[in-house]
Order: sequence, then C-alpha cells, then structure tokens
Amino acid sequence: MKKHQILSLFLVLILFSCHQKQLEISSNTYSEFQKKGQEISNLAQSILLANVGQAIQKGGTEYAVEFCNLNAFSIIDSLNHSNKCTISRVSNKNRNPKNALKNKQEEILWELFEGNVKADTILQTSKKLVYYKRIHIALPACLKCHGIRDADINLPTQKKLQKLYPNDLATGYDLNDFRGLWKIEFDAN
Repeated sequence: MKKHQILSLFLVLILFSCHQKQLEISSNTYSEFQKKGQEISNLAQSILLANVGQAIQKGGTEYAVEFCNLNAFSIIDSLNHSNKCTISRVSNKNRNPKNALKNKQEEILWELFEGNVKADTILQTSKKLVYYKRIHIALPACLKCHGIRDADINLPTQKKLQKLYPNDLATGYDLNDFRGLWKIEFDAN
C-alpha cells in the first residue's frame, strides 16, 4: 500500500475515534473481515450488474430503472441473510434516499474516499465491524442511467427516473468516476 493510503487510513481511524468509541481490531480479525467484505461486495456487485444487464436486454433502460426500483433491495436482502451481514450502498449523490450518507462519520469517511483513500477499510464500533469499499462507474452501460442527462441518458429513461426517484442525485457521472461505497456491517460478537 502506498504511503498516502496508509496515512489516509490512519486519519480515518483518528477521525472516527473522535466521534465514537473505537475498539482495537486485531490484524487477524481485520484480514478475515476484509476478505469477507471483498467477497461479499464483489458478489453483490456482480449479481446486481447481471440482473440490470438482463433487465436492459429485456426492456431497455427504462425497464431496468423500474426493475432496480422494485428488486434491488430484495436482491441485497437475500445476500444479507446468506452472508449474515447487512449490505448497503452509500453516496453523497444517492438515487434512493435510503442510500444517503447517514451521519457525520460517513460524511468524513466519504471525503477521505473521495480524496486519497483507494483501499477498502474496516472500522469497528462497540457492536459492529463495518467494511467500506469504493464503487465506480465501471461499464459504459452504467452511464445509461448514471451518466449525463440528454447525452448518455435518453429522455424516456430520464422520465422514468424522475417518476420513481423525484429527488435523484445519481447522474452526471463519467466512466470510472467514484460513485459510492459498499457498506457491509458484521456483528462484532
């Protein structure tokens, strides 16, 4: 890991300790849950992308927007149960209000990831181990719903987004832009 990433992660831990009591994570626990977090976030990402791809093939991007609105949380919820964790996504430009940054800690963490932090990380609170990993606009197909309005996102898709997500902030991205964070919570017991 590069020096600036180590320094950034160190700063994350310091900043979080100012906001809540942090417990020390052993290196074995950190490695174990980092691996679990990577596996679960990769699985969640691949399942969501596969389902969205199928929805686009079936009925275009407007259908895919509606599919995500109706099914994304149930897909993630099934992964929660099978992996004994709570998976969510957070962003400062959320589409679904449930994916907004929830507190000052997440706002600080967001700023660090938006800046120099490129590596995933785990934080421990008194009750949870929380894994965070960057989400990027990885495929050109993502731009059909998250790109630039009137350039990448066609008018019917814009109308569907407006109908289902009237306060949508999740547009205006280019390929490879930082879009959000996977947040996976594990019980600390």
